[in-house]
Amino acid sequence: MADSQASFGPAPSFLRTAGEMGWRIAEHDWTRTSLGPISQWPESLCAITAFLVNSPVPLVMLWGEEGTMIYNDAYSAFAGHRHPRIFGLPVLEAWPEVADFNANVMKVGLAGGTLAYKDHLLQLNRTGQLEDAWLNLDYSPVFDDHGNPAGVMAIVVETTDTVRANMALRESEARLRFLDRLGRATAASRDADAIMAATTRLTAQQLGVAICAYADMDEDGDGFTIRGDWTDEQSASIIGHYSLAEFGETAVRKLNAGLPLVVNDNRAELSPAAAEAFRRIGIGSTVCMPLVKQGRLLALMAIHHRKAHHWTETEIATIREVTERSWAHIERVRTEAELRATAIRLRDLNETLEMRVEERSAALERTQTLFRLLVQGVTDYAIYVIDEQGHITSWNAGAERIKGYTPAEALGRHFSQFYLEEDRAAGEPQRALDAARREGRHATEGWRLRKDGSRFHASVVIDAIKDEDGNLLGFAKITRDITEREEAARELELAREALFQAQKMEAIGQLTGGIAHDFNNLLTAIRSGLELLSKREMANSQSAGLIANCQRAVSRGAALIQRMLAFARRQELATEVIPVASLVTDMMELLRSSLGPGVRIEMRLPDNLPPALGDKNQLEMALLNLAVNARDAMPDGGLIVIEATDETVPANDDCGLAPGHYVCLSVTDSGKGMDAETLARATDPFFTTKGVGKGTGLGLSMVHGLAQQVGGRLSLKSTPGEGTRAEIWLPVATAGPVEAADIPASPHATAVVGGRRILVVDDDVIILMNTVAMLEDLGHVALEAGSGEDALRLLEQGERFDLLITDEAMPGMKGSELVAAARGIDPQLPVIVATGYGETPGALGGTVQRLGKPFGQDELRRAVDGAGVR
Repeated sequence: MADSQASFGPAPSFLRTAGEMGWRIAEHDWTRTSLGPISQWPESLCAITAFLVNSPVPLVMLWGEEGTMIYNDAYSAFAGHRHPRIFGLPVLEAWPEVADFNANVMKVGLAGGTLAYKDHLLQLNRTGQLEDAWLNLDYSPVFDDHGNPAGVMAIVVETTDTVRANMALRESEARLRFLDRLGRATAASRDADAIMAATTRLTAQQLGVAICAYADMDEDGDGFTIRGDWTDEQSASIIGHYSLAEFGETAVRKLNAGLPLVVNDNRAELSPAAAEAFRRIGIGSTVCMPLVKQGRLLALMAIHHRKAHHWTETEIATIREVTERSWAHIERVRTEAELRATAIRLRDLNETLEMRVEERSAALERTQTLFRLLVQGVTDYAIYVIDEQGHITSWNAGAERIKGYTPAEALGRHFSQFYLEEDRAAGEPQRALDAARREGRHATEGWRLRKDGSRFHASVVIDAIKDEDGNLLGFAKITRDITEREEAARELELAREALFQAQKMEAIGQLTGGIAHDFNNLLTAIRSGLELLSKREMANSQSAGLIANCQRAVSRGAALIQRMLAFARRQELATEVIPVASLVTDMMELLRSSLGPGVRIEMRLPDNLPPALGDKNQLEMALLNLAVNARDAMPDGGLIVIEATDETVPANDDCGLAPGHYVCLSVTDSGKGMDAETLARATDPFFTTKGVGKGTGLGLSMVHGLAQQVGGRLSLKSTPGEGTRAEIWLPVATAGPVEAADIPASPHATAVVGGRRILVVDDDVIILMNTVAMLEDLGHVALEAGSGEDALRLLEQGERFDLLITDEAMPGMKGSELVAAARGIDPQLPVIVATGYGETPGALGGTVQRLGKPFGQDELRRAVDGAGVR
């Protein structure tokens, strides 16, 4: 990362380890502000700045009467696209959309006062447009060397996600409260029209719509009659008969399919004819909710606005729930009305019993048939009757569908057969009957059995049936299968957890990629400089030794970055066939020298072990890492067993691996082992038990990432006091090696003879200078450009080059964008893309190679030679 302004001297000591913003503060030209040069800052300002940049909490200091902004890394993330442009600006200029708010903050703070806001709503432009942001804000004055208020310190914590979640929860609770209120308002009614009148009125008032109406469909499937509606004072009633086709093909298709018709703007979303049909009855936007039974559209319920309106999920969910509940209630009321009508007819018939015995008997039979058909026609509920002892005496179609037994198989059997064996043993069926006998009703939920032995989650109600004298005749049992509802709730919870884990891993991966890029840039500059220095004659052997030590430190730093990339699974692996037994045997001398004399190593490698698929270098690093961990777990020495076995994972195994053939490479120690809590966190990034300075906490994370990236896994088994076993599972190689080297040989590559004219592009001045120096040392002519735009100008001016070497991650024009533009000018120009990230830039076509950072002169030479001559 490079800054466009010049350096203003070495960074003060209080900023040297303060992250990106520490660097920016040190590099900023403060002479253009009221603060003056950083070397002349008062002690109080330096102390406050040191505290601010080293804090993990989002902090911003507004210094002086203008409120010049100095903030830390956490606040830069909060600022979004405004960073780093707003750094060092007066706060009123940096955030003009909330200038009045910040002016009051400065006024109160410079007067020595404090301010605090919780979940405060501000409209901020952090992404190119104004957006609502809810914040917890705490403002307090900061003081100069004389104890006078000199500025304001702000703690800025964003709570937008929490506030939005709470708002959604409140909307859901309000909807549930409304539905409960609606249910209580209509529960006692036995008149369908009265129910719908109350429903439309309460729903319209709850949602604030202009019209709420309900309609019945004609037998022809097109005509429908709006039988009732509620309208506000500005809207006319829409009761009447209509044709569904007049309202457009979309309405016909969706409603007949049982899907809601949601239109936010009739004119914009419907055909002119359909929009006009809605306009004629004063409707500009609508939600129509259908009622479909047995594949036929029976009725509609709808809410409307006179003008265009964006319908929210809450509004749509409310009208859907109201429709379902209302029509279920109406169906029950209509059934009850039919039964009451039948009872009235029976009463009338009873008055003339002697004269109309046959007529009364026929009516009674019709009534019984109606009731039987009503019960039998219900398929969503298992409805059956049991006697006092629990034996089944009736069985409806819903019971057959849910439980799997035909009436012939069920009648006469004891209802306890549907309970789980452990529930029967505990006496649960008898307790349920006793409760229903005692209380009149018993309701519960639990697991029940089907005929095929499968289980389902049931909602059960048992009602006692008594005669007019209160004598128990038996029990009516109603069972509903709620397995899908429970499973949906569990799946939702699992999905939320999976989303959280995915977001966490993505955040770590993004962080790792950025760190890798910055560190690899630094290591590239150091490595290239050291190599150039080492080629000069060094009369002082001590200086040569120091350079060698520095080069080893650079290699260790590069290895650490590779571990981080392996954990985040962002490095490129060379997928190849690995003879695991040979690899372990070849590493024995290295392992023995690395682990020391106090550790004995025992190998158990079968002769017929198949080769595995993976990255050989990464696997060697992983094995060495596991062996070192095992040694550290045995401070007094002990035995380490390195074993490889041929394993097969079956299709029904839940170990987390795909079914197939694997090589399991394990490292087992006899050390102190790990407890359950430590074992659970062992592969977390940066978690270590070795103490400060003795471990990065990335070793096992690296092994874990390596194994998963090739389709395997890392398995840890440990018991306190008994040692630890670490297993790396790798898929068996079933085909030849598939190699992916960093710098693949070009099909047109030839040995380079003589110097070449090379354009080098990098926004980091040090890397740019060192790369040019190494190329010149190799005999080439190198020209440098500090940005993609500068390089493109050289090409557009007719400058001709034999090779382009460009950094990928640059501000403004990225390397891949420069390559695409350069190819438009010189289609045959060979290109090398240098990157400090783990991934290779996307496919660019032509002769393009990747040069991973950090690189030295040897890697640079091989890349240039591999680019060939056009």
